[in-house]
Amino acid sequence: MRGGEGLKSSATIFLAAFLALAGSWGGFVLAPQIQLGRAVQVKETGSENLYPLARSGLATRGAEVYRANGCVYCHSQQIGQEGIHCEVILTDAGTNIAATSAGVYSVNPGLKDKLDKLLESLPQTITTVPDMNAADAPVAALQAGGGKAEVRIVPEGADISRGWGKRRTVAQDYLQDSTVQLGSRRVGPDLANVGTRITVNAALLHLYAPQAVVTGSTMPAYRFLFEKRKIGRVPSPDALELPKEFAPETGFEIVPKEEARVLAVYLASLRAEAPLFEAPVTVAQAAVTTNTNSPAK
Repeated sequence: MRGGEGLKSSATIFLAAFLALAGSWGGFVLAPQIQLGRAVQVKETGSENLYPLARSGLATRGAEVYRANGCVYCHSQQIGQEGIHCEVILTDAGTNIAATSAGVYSVNPGLKDKLDKLLESLPQTITTVPDMNAADAPVAALQAGGGKAEVRIVPEGADISRGWGKRRTVAQDYLQDSTVQLGSRRVGPDLANVGTRITVNAALLHLYAPQAVVTGSTMPAYRFLFEKRKIGRVPSPDALELPKEFAPETGFEIVPKEEARVLAVYLASLRAEAPLFEAPVTVAQAAVTTNTNSPAK
């Protein structure tokens, strides 16, 4: 009798454990696969361009170097966003200047004393509203006098203001990455959109001598990815142009190895700025000018 009760108890424990594991597997593996596993390239908002494009072979190899050297431990690849606002822009005053001026005044009375200069240097932001719905009335007022107006969506947030990206990153941005390297720390800046801020040559210089690019940078120098060579008849076209304090002794040059080259190409390929339905952005100046290599505070 006691043996039968033990078997029933063991079966109950096994069933409970099985259901718990099955539930976890369903939530963490199956559900994401159903939601994202069949994702395909989509068209950018207002364009026929497909996004994202596959990375080049060099960039794909560079992703492996990035992972092998632990870059993901200090850099994230995920831009955060706290909200949006919309700017109503007057792009053309039309032929009836008086009517357009009246429309501008009705939308933003604070511009009354600046109307003449404002209409001479278009486009100009006339007002800011919290969302697209709130933009309908000011756009109609500006167009009533024959002017032309448009609305630009401007993402907001600390990452945006640092210049790290133009909008939040979404799952679509990682579609072409076989291993997504989100990162969890920000000892250095987020790199999701670093390809819009640096070139391959700039990335190589930063890898060899970070302090030559950012004064006081805490990033370690990856000099093992480079080779010091004696200059031949002519300098190598791949040699780094280094400031005097970081340059080798006279007669030598610093040339990147293959690992450094592909890593730099990978970094230059990191671009997550396409306007998408789930992450709209229509303004080129969404980020302020800042030192984008400074770590987050």
